[in-house]
Amino acid sequence: MSILKLKEIGKIYGTKVPFCALRNIHLTIEKGEFVGVMGPSGSGKTTLLNMVSTIDHPTSGEVLLNDKNPHKLKGSELALFRRRELGFVFQDYNLLDTLTIGENIVLPLTLDGYSLSEMDEKLEMVSKRLGIQEILHKRTYEVSGGQAQRAAIARAIVHAPSLLLADEPTGNLDSKASKDVMKIFEEINHLDQVTTMMVTHDPLAASYCHRVLFIKDGEIYNEIHRGESRQKFFGQIMDVLALLGGDHHDLSSIRL
Repeated sequence: MSILKLKEIGKIYGTKVPFCALRNIHLTIEKGEFVGVMGPSGSGKTTLLNMVSTIDHPTSGEVLLNDKNPHKLKGSELALFRRRELGFVFQDYNLLDTLTIGENIVLPLTLDGYSLSEMDEKLEMVSKRLGIQEILHKRTYEVSGGQAQRAAIARAIVHAPSLLLADEPTGNLDSKASKDVMKIFEEINHLDQVTTMMVTHDPLAASYCHRVLFIKDGEIYNEIHRGESRQKFFGQIMDVLALLGGDHHDLSSIRL
């Protein structure tokens, strides 16, 4: 069963001096897949994520999530679609300082009018899965970066979205916290069948995916699939990145 289909996606910015950020992108993500997207800075990977998340609109082509095109929705319909169908995890966590960790996690449920008992039940379940029960009453500035990102993941999956989108989720974390967070992504994908699309610069993070797409100059350059060995997959990712080239910055987050 396909969760996401991208058909001939193109994106052009500007009119006087047009810049083609994406061209002719075809991509299908099946239910339960964990897909990584990599590429040099400016390659188009964040633009691609923005097309899927409906933050930006494609110039051409079609985005289908569960066979619906969210770009045809407007206003409150689009807001509802995002809230129910998508989960978001960002590099900088995007948690609200005015709320406790627990209140941050149930925010999507609060907006959707869930009862207090339903919210408590879901909060208990998701916080237990992510190992953060003991910090639910703390504020965001009282927890570590790794804990904050776990809370952000909990918020992103508490409403059981069709697709989880992650944008550089290990970007602000040290090597241990990065591994812990990626193990959580792997676990929720495996145990809960949470379909996930992740943009990352980090080869170690990418090695937890089922497959990785590489984008260069707005086009899909290569795609590789993980076998039994994550270590071997990491090596293959490094090989493709070396072929891709790019700035030193693109490889600066490698953590062996």
